[in-house]
Amino acid sequence: MKPNTRVRATAFLLLSICLVCMFGKENGFKTTALENEDLQPKFPIEGRIVFQSNLDGDNEIYLISEAKIIKLTDNSWDDEYPVWSPDGNKIAFTANPRGNYDIFTMNPDGSEITPITSFSSDEKTLSWFPDGKSIAYTRMIKKFLRKELCLFRIDIITKNAKRIIPRYSKNHAIPHVSPTAPVITFTGKRMLGWDVAVYDMNKNMMKYLDEGGKSCRARFSKEGKKLAYVSTKADKKGEIWIMNPDGSQKTGLTDRNETYDYFPCWSPDGRHIAFNSSHQGDHNGDWKLYIFDLKSRKVRLLFDSPGSDVFPDWH
Repeated sequence: MKPNTRVRATAFLLLSICLVCMFGKENGFKTTALENEDLQPKFPIEGRIVFQSNLDGDNEIYLISEAKIIKLTDNSWDDEYPVWSPDGNKIAFTANPRGNYDIFTMNPDGSEITPITSFSSDEKTLSWFPDGKSIAYTRMIKKFLRKELCLFRIDIITKNAKRIIPRYSKNHAIPHVSPTAPVITFTGKRMLGWDVAVYDMNKNMMKYLDEGGKSCRARFSKEGKKLAYVSTKADKKGEIWIMNPDGSQKTGLTDRNETYDYFPCWSPDGRHIAFNSSHQGDHNGDWKLYIFDLKSRKVRLLFDSPGSDVFPDWH
């Protein structure tokens, strides 16, 4: 091992021990079932949904399992953007115990919280690669006199990280990796606004899937054949749409002119989409968790706490 590599490895090990101790002291391993009947899902679901909520004052990670709400983290900092590993055995999320955000993983019961990054830079909006060995994420980097959002991939064992689209010079963020193809979708900056795009990692080819700077936050279905995303074309506030991964067959799902509908994710069977809805639209607004049935086209309220319940991920 080269001297510089040895120094970095030792520093990361010491930091990891420190962060694990911090999480342990702050009850990071403790899970708590919410007993309040007003803080229960409105109906049982198949599978498990993780999400973040600030209902206790700061952002923590929660789990909906059948008809229960379980609190997975409990500490004094923010835990955000939870996503399931492909096999459902891990949850990746971001947290800021040291002030900046880093990536961590934990078991579905909240145990074995493990630091993945330590870059002293904000890492957010995560997506696992299908092999379960690496994670795509958004990272802010310095470029000359300005800062730029770009996508990175990190190996969770070696901690080696590299840019996913190294020669792409525009701001791009919010990755989601196809479970079946070497393709990643993201939200890319246009001259005006942002749009959903895809990048073929084998062919090194990038393509915008929408025009007008009014689309964002695409998520692949579990079989990789559809994308759910947000578009503001219809009501200028945001609705949930679906399309093919090549940008064809765009179809609007929610038609709720009084609300902002954002943060979609697919059910494991592809028959439902979980999403968030708010009347205010700002990040800290009263976001509620809803389920859209693709067959009946009905929308049902799943969970509503006094806080902001956002960024669901379903396994």
